[in-house]
Amino acid sequence: MVLVLNEPESPHALKAKADCATRGCRAYDLATSRGTVSAVLGLGSVDLERMAGESTSLSVVTPKSPYILAGRAIKDTDTVVTIRERAQIGGGPLAVIAGPCSIESEAQIMETAERVRAAGAAILRGGAFKPRTSPYAFQGMGLEGLRLLRRAGDAVGLPIITEVLDADDIGPVAELADIIQIGARNCQNFSLLRKIGRVGRPVLLKRGMMVTIEEFLMSAEYLLSEGNMNVILCERGIRTFETETRNTLDISAVPILKAKTHLPVIVDPSHAAGTWTLIRPLALAAVAAGADGLMIEVHSSPETALCDGGQSLRPYRFDELMSALAPLAGAMGRAIAGSA
Repeated sequence: MVLVLNEPESPHALKAKADCATRGCRAYDLATSRGTVSAVLGLGSVDLERMAGESTSLSVVTPKSPYILAGRAIKDTDTVVTIRERAQIGGGPLAVIAGPCSIESEAQIMETAERVRAAGAAILRGGAFKPRTSPYAFQGMGLEGLRLLRRAGDAVGLPIITEVLDADDIGPVAELADIIQIGARNCQNFSLLRKIGRVGRPVLLKRGMMVTIEEFLMSAEYLLSEGNMNVILCERGIRTFETETRNTLDISAVPILKAKTHLPVIVDPSHAAGTWTLIRPLALAAVAAGADGLMIEVHSSPETALCDGGQSLRPYRFDELMSALAPLAGAMGRAIAGSA
């Protein structure tokens, strides 16, 4: 059970907050259709019914799911994540995140940034720290690459997103990036999730390749429980017996997640497909299923890419994809967020 303070600033609510704080509990302010409420978690054996009976400004909610902050039992309005007043994910517009899998040089990331911005992307992506299956594969340019990504984003006026692999890198990534990405391999790295949840930057959480939807939402709960309510969920394909694609895009996860959580949901068809030929149909399917955005890998010379060239679109193919998305987004009552 969760104690909900329906009028967080009322005398009874303030007293309840103070009482709960002495017990090591935490109150989370949540925007709902009935205004802002505070959900108090961690009360354990406290007699919540008695506390709720002391005032009409207090009530008790019994969520049916274990993801209390991520679920809709208390927060019944959709979360819209705003990125430095430049972009938003959730709500009406369809947000497209685009860029190379890995930052390889200043010329490469700058050219890509200019092309995806011109095509209507809202956010620039690029990997500086790369989790690779082989320890001998290209691991990314590290902090130098992140600085290049920041420079490119500023040059074209786009927010940037990059992945954190290690707790030691949280500081510099949070300083330079506008969104922190948690990759599929770290989806259930709970220690890392807690640390990133305390940073205060918007977070994009990718679903692990063998993680159920409930486990995915519980990972999001770790971030939310540390006070960061600006969390974006990303479906990027799960591991199945099928070998024709790199992963199997779980398109059903989009409407399921939209029903179960208020958090925005985007789709990464590049990692799901593993081949550029499937990105367009999977992207269109994701938008039709109700996704709030897409993450697309774009590279000017995929054949020479140091990472994931086979699943990267050439810039002109990205242009074609954006043109194809516009009428579908319109039919779904959306516009492309970065379009003029």
